Amino acid sequence: MAFGRSGDGFIRCSDGHVRWGIYGAAGAVFVVAGTDWSGPRILLQLRSLFSHEGGTWSCPGGALEAGEPAVVGALREAAEEVGPLPARCTVLGEFAFAPALEWSYTTVVIEVPQPFGIPMNFETEAIDWVPVGEVDERQLHPGFAAAWPHVRSIAELAGTTRRDS
Repeated sequence: MAFGRSGDGFIRCSDGHVRWGIYGAAGAVFVVAGTDWSGPRILLQLRSLFSHEGGTWSCPGGALEAGEPAVVGALREAAEEVGPLPARCTVLGEFAFAPALEWSYTTVVIEVPQPFGIPMNFETEAIDWVPVGEVDERQLHPGFAAAWPHVRSIAELAGTTRRDS
């Protein structure tokens, strides 16, 4: 599926902040319910020191292309950063952080049947499947930290609903 121009680049938003993604950005929080765990675990990505806000934990994601839906961009970025995605993905929900009229970051929460992923490029230092209750113990990317309370409530739905995409 082809979309418009690449959205790679920084934009100064109407609230005065400079953000990545000319057309906004999106990321994917992958969650595994796991029957052998005490609760859901999510994939966290340690952002490389060579990337924007490096050294922090977040979800894989990045700039949207012109006209690209958030879920499509989130899945594209995730595949680029942590490798091939499982064949079966269930979208549990999404949360959009929109601090300015012309920019937003949408976090799409996706249940997968089993853990996966490896660092695929310079943007990803490491990945880890972290229990939902331990996410706050990590040094989180500031944007992800702000979205996490909303995203967490969606991730906790893992194993309770079935809407395959």
